[in-house]
Amino acid sequence: MKEEKQTAHTAALLGAAMVLALALLLTAVAQSWKASAVRCSGQAEQTMLVPVGKTVGIKLFSHGVMVVGLEEIATAQGSYSPAKESGLKVGDIITQLDGQQVDTIEEVEEILRQQSGETLAVTALRSGRRLEVIAEAAPCLADGSYKLGAWVRDSMAGIGTVTWYDPATGRFCALGHGINDVDTSLLMPLKTGGIMSATVTSAVVGSSGHPGQLHGTFDLTEDLGSLTENTDCGVFGQLYEEPGGEALPVAVRSQIQTGEASILCNVEGDEVREYSVEILRLYPAAASETRNLLLQVTDPDLLEATGGIVQGMSGSPILQDGRLVGAVTHVLVNDPTRGYGILAETMLDGCGG
Repeated sequence: MKEEKQTAHTAALLGAAMVLALALLLTAVAQSWKASAVRCSGQAEQTMLVPVGKTVGIKLFSHGVMVVGLEEIATAQGSYSPAKESGLKVGDIITQLDGQQVDTIEEVEEILRQQSGETLAVTALRSGRRLEVIAEAAPCLADGSYKLGAWVRDSMAGIGTVTWYDPATGRFCALGHGINDVDTSLLMPLKTGGIMSATVTSAVVGSSGHPGQLHGTFDLTEDLGSLTENTDCGVFGQLYEEPGGEALPVAVRSQIQTGEASILCNVEGDEVREYSVEILRLYPAAASETRNLLLQVTDPDLLEATGGIVQGMSGSPILQDGRLVGAVTHVLVNDPTRGYGILAETMLDGCGG
């Protein structure tokens, strides 16, 4: 979870706010989404989407491996880091070694075993730009294996909430923000991924300075849908079966007001319930891509169950006056009853269409 400390000044709050991310469980674990939702296609008709609010397990496998740390390797000739000396930096995404595509840690290890210290051509991406460097893996004094001196990550998994489903296309959006690497805070490059059925087993109640968290179990036997894009405005994909529910019109900014609203979320078992909130402020369009409004949880049942907004609730749809307003994306560390949300129209604008 990315969080922030509350201050008296709204601008400071915005500057310090950190995205409420997945309750990440790191493991040794892109296509472009061709958005056909009406908002993305530029048609003038009103967009109709089904608000979901269901907690799911989310897994993401990266395109390339992300460098999340650099370390020196102890060798017979002394300690050094081949990756660092080659010019690689934390946040770089290694896509090829010696001309071979690499998307997993195992593929990197296998190429290093095969090359046994020979000079390697390394292809990487840095801020979206292609980078070519030369590195020579170092023989580790402890076990003789060849290493680059780079910690890499190839996947992530955790719990999040599906925001909406488009009955016309079968597409969905979850989280309301991207899946970012926890060490570098950079958006993980998506190769493949999916969502799985999840059951919430418990909730850690949030308090001032201590954000709460949903705990749950995943059904690993079957995916509910596939991921097709990981963006700053949410993760998008295709559901294999309709979730059911009534489609609501997407609220445009001019239709949203401060005052009473509600959110849909799943904080116990697999039941989705509607809870009351209050929209405290709507921010100017240029203020932030994912912090479009400030809200406060007012529902006594949700406050008792979670203390407010907790990890795993990212993506909970926000409703007002029979319209889909957006999704919960942030929490204030010093006041977990409050958080930020992204507008549904912002999510649609970020769908890559």
